[in-house]
Amino acid sequence: MDGVIDPPSSAHRLTPENLAAKAGTETVFLATVGKALVGCVFVAESHDHFYVGKLAVAPTAQGAGVGKRLLGAVEQFARESGKPILELQTRIELIDNQKAFGRMGFVETARTVHEGFDRPTSITMRRVLG
Repeated sequence: MDGVIDPPSSAHRLTPENLAAKAGTETVFLATVGKALVGCVFVAESHDHFYVGKLAVAPTAQGAGVGKRLLGAVEQFARESGKPILELQTRIELIDNQKAFGRMGFVETARTVHEGFDRPTSITMRRVLG
């Protein structure tokens, strides 16, 4: 996403250590093909919903439904946990992501501003599980 989103992605600050810590406090779902990791998503529990973050699919697996299957697993987890809402954020510039999430039933609920910016930089989207 370098050169596409501003501010730069927080993925640049991910390390094995802070990913391990994140996995210790959140639920992580992995997608594999054979022994190859092709996607992941982290899910953080809130009082009335699950926050879906760090959804990533390897470039070689994009367009194959990996992200949709990961979100399907998150939805099942949320239902089993009694949380009726999924929430996520996507960047303003990532219009294709906004459209894809919209096709999966997510709707925009807010726009937020990263520190130091004078314009919205992210869109919050929610999906109420039916």
